This record gives sequence, C-alpha cells and structure tokens, in this order.
Amino acid sequence: MFERLSEHGREFEDKTREHVNEYADAGLRTLILAYRELEEEEYKDFNKKFAEAKNSVSADREELIDEVADNIEKDLILLGATAVEDKLQNGVPECIDKLAQAGIKIWVLTGDKMETAINIGFACRLLRQKMKQIIIHLDTPEITSLEKAGDKGAIVKASKESVRRQISEGKAQLTASRGSSHGFALIIDGKSLVYALGEDMKTLFFELAVACASVICCRSSPKQKALVTRLVKEGTGKTTLAIGDGANDVGMLQEADIGVGISGVEGMQAVMSSDIAIAQFRFLERLLLVHGHWCYRRISTMICYFFYKNVMFGATVFLYEAHTSFSGQPAYNDWFLSLYNLLFTSLPVVALGVFDQDVSARLCLKFPLLYQQGVKNVLFSWRRILGWMFNGLCSAVIIFFFCTKALDPQAFNSDGKVAGYQIVGATMYTCVVCVVNFQMALAVTYFTLIQHIVIWGGISLWFLFLFLYGSMSPDVSTTAYKVLVESLAPAPAFWLNILFVVLAALVPYYSYSAIQMRFFPMYHEKIRLISKEGGRSDDPEHGNTMRQGSIGLSTMGSGTGVEEERSHSMEPSFQIRR
Repeated sequence: MFERLSEHGREFEDKTREHVNEYADAGLRTLILAYRELEEEEYKDFNKKFAEAKNSVSADREELIDEVADNIEKDLILLGATAVEDKLQNGVPECIDKLAQAGIKIWVLTGDKMETAINIGFACRLLRQKMKQIIIHLDTPEITSLEKAGDKGAIVKASKESVRRQISEGKAQLTASRGSSHGFALIIDGKSLVYALGEDMKTLFFELAVACASVICCRSSPKQKALVTRLVKEGTGKTTLAIGDGANDVGMLQEADIGVGISGVEGMQAVMSSDIAIAQFRFLERLLLVHGHWCYRRISTMICYFFYKNVMFGATVFLYEAHTSFSGQPAYNDWFLSLYNLLFTSLPVVALGVFDQDVSARLCLKFPLLYQQGVKNVLFSWRRILGWMFNGLCSAVIIFFFCTKALDPQAFNSDGKVAGYQIVGATMYTCVVCVVNFQMALAVTYFTLIQHIVIWGGISLWFLFLFLYGSMSPDVSTTAYKVLVESLAPAPAFWLNILFVVLAALVPYYSYSAIQMRFFPMYHEKIRLISKEGGRSDDPEHGNTMRQGSIGLSTMGSGTGVEEERSHSMEPSFQIRR
C-alpha cells in the first residue's frame, strides 16, 4: 500500500509503519487504509475498463484485471491502519505438531504481514526457538527509496537482484550448516515471491524451499498461493493437500491434488471449491492420520484380494482345461461362472473396504508414523500384489489336485458310481467359494456383524443357490440338475474333501503370516500386538521406541516435530492458508 501513496499523501507514513510493525509483533492482523478522490469521468472510464477485463475470456484475464486496478489504485492519501486479533482455533498447534511427526512437510501460505506470520508460526509450533530463519524480503532502504521515486524499471531490476542474492545466500547457509540438528525455516514475503516464482528463478527458490524444514509465504495473493502449490506439486511429483477457509484460497484448493475447505465465518467459497469439507482445522489430524491410514489399508488390501480371488478362480479353470486336454469341456456351469464375482465373493471384499481397521483410532493418533505406510506404499507394492497372486495360484493348484485326485479314481456314492465332470466341477467350485471366504476371514482384522454376515453368508448363499438352481428343470439347470441333493450332500467324500482342501489351501497364507509376525513384524502389527498386551501402548518410553525404530523415513530437509533431530519425508506436501 505504501508504494501506491502520492507524495503529498505520505504525511503519516513513518508513524503508520511504526504502528503496523508494533501490531504485527503482537500477532495482530493489520489493514492499511488510504483513499483518493475521483472525478466522475475518471470513474466511468475505470468502470468500463474493469468490466471489460472482468468479462474477458482470454488466458491473461487476471493480468488485465490487475493492470486496470493498478491504474486506479495510485496517488493515494494515507489515512492510517487498523489491527484485529485473530486467534488460532483450538487444537491447531497440536494438530500441526502431529502432522509433522507423521512426516508431512508443512508450508503456510498467508496474506498476513511477515511479523504476524512469524508469530503465528511460533504459536502453531511450525517454528521453534532454535530453528535458523532464512528471511527473504524487499523492505530495504534502497528499494524503499526507489518506490518513493516511482522508478518502476529500477524497482524491478533492484528487486530481482535482491531476491536472487538472498536465495543464493540462503542456499549457502544450508550448505554450511549441513548436519545441523535444528533445521531451517524459510520465510518469504509476497513482493519477493513475485520474482522468486519467475521462470528464471523458480528452480533456485524451489531447491531452497524443499531443503528447509518449514516454509512460510506471507503477504501472498490468491494467485501466488496457487502458483506455489503448483510449484510444489510439479517440482516434487508428490501428493499435495491444501486447506483454507476463504475465497482467497479457492485457487490453491483447486490446484492441489486434494483440497480441504473449512466452513466458517469467511463464507462457503472454499468449501464449495474443495474436495473435502471440515468444520475446524483440528479435524484434519483425524482425517489424515486415522481415516487416511484406514482408507489406504482398506483399498490396498481390497485390490490385492481381488487379484487373489480371480487368479485362483481363473487358474482352476485353466488347470481343468489342461486336465481334459483342452477338449472344450467346461469346468463349471455357465451360471456358476457368471455369479462368482456377483454374489458369492463380492460382498466380503466390499465390507473389507468399508469397515476394516488394522489399529484403533486412538493408536493411529498416538503413533502418527503409521501414516508413513501410505507414503512409502508399504501395503500396495508390486511385491505385495504378486505375493497375493501367487497365493491365489497356490490355492488353485491345491484345490484342483485335491478334487481331481480324490474324486476321479474311486466310487463317489454308495451305489458305486464314480464322480462325473458335473460333480467334480461343483465340488471344485464349492471349494473355491469356501477358500475365498475363509481367506477373507483370515485377512480381516476388525470384525463387525456385517462382515460376519457377508463372509459366512456368501458360503451359505452358494449352497442355497445350488439347491434352488438344481431343483429347476434340466432344461434350465443343465449340468447342475439335482447335483447337490442327489450327489454331493449324501456323499461323505464331498464334505471331507471340502474340509481338507480349505485347510490345505489356507496353510501357505497362515504360515507366511505367522513367520512374518514372529520375525519380521510390520509397524501396524507391532502396534496391534502391544495394544493386545495392554498397558504398554500408554508407556511413553515404549511409545518413543516404537516411533523411532519401526519405519525409516526418507529424508528431505530437517525435522520440525517434537524431536527436531528427526528428518521428515517430503510426501505428501501440505499447504495451509490462514
């Protein structure tokens, strides 16, 4: 605002600057007031140009609006300044602290003055007393005198050189202090950000920013917030989340991979432009650390399980075709093929993706490093997917050979008849349905009534379908005609075969899980184990050991969490607007 004042409108400039700095040091949000009297013709001309710029559909619409505004917002007369107290919501410092412990890199993009932003940074624990601050600004005597003189060309040249020099000095500080346990914080104002985001300088700025533990961009315009978010998203290739509560945050929320809007006193523009809406900032902790972890694990396990059950089903068909010398003899009835994924095995997977919880919400919040499982993609790697597919192949081989070797060479019923392909196919299909659902029961870590219903109901539904379908006329039921009532149910070999097949097919998965749990437990398995033991999860010393020894974080920059010496991962990046 000060650079827009006229020469005769600067009477109270020095005093106002002093007051504004005092307000900002106290953590208050400041507003500078100035005015200019317009002639009617001048206003009409401005209004016409502003309407044309606002209604423009060209790519440079924002630049046109800024140009028109700059032409009218000049030669102002200073009135004074105001200050208001804007307290942080309850739980904000604790929330940011937990997110930092989870390995989330946090950037604050705010429109406040630098002094106010720094005070807010300390209040929300983003900045700490021992952290070294790299401050980039243009409030220098040289540039201030150029602003008063009104030489725009000289201002731009001097500002660009100053920003480049300060960025280079900041990188030199980082290099000289490499290995320091306290970390660095980068603080940059909106004027400097204009040049730092330029094509010739944004790479240098980005390299400096990602090497710092915390970044605060103050006096940022809505466009700058969006550009910084884009820079982080494209520069790191990581997932970015932006959170804001006002109209100034709309661009940032839309630019980020995930936009979280806070509904509050500043209107609903942010909420309407976001992907997720919450009522208070502190709810972000539970959204990410609890529901974020749960959803990641649910979706990962659900997809792996889809591969497992379909590989197993398809492999039994292939093995049977090979067994019959690829004669075209079908292993299963046509309706069996159609309803496998539709009725008998689909609902347990859906229930897993909705209700399963590997650890409780309390433990997710107590051990925020659990969030790193999603960052490192521990549960959805190619190794894990191929492992589930191999498990499905092993189960298919066990089912096929048990069924064919147990049923083919001997009498199936008391009348001495051997099992035909209808009986072998129905038995094999029954084993597939049972193994898939029992495997699901082993994979589930948090049983609800709905999961019991869909898992055991899937098996019951298969037998009910086989009974009803087999009771229809042979023209409809074809190869399944009375196969359950007359052939399968009365035969002890059928039930014994199911029992042994299910046990044998689950042995590989159960053995692998037991060995892994005993010798190579994953982080969530350790947490679940201590929660079952009782008491130890509330032991602070044991909790610190768990946090430090289970998931190694990839390092980028220096840490800002409770333990400042711990480095944090860069993924996902996280933007906050205040």
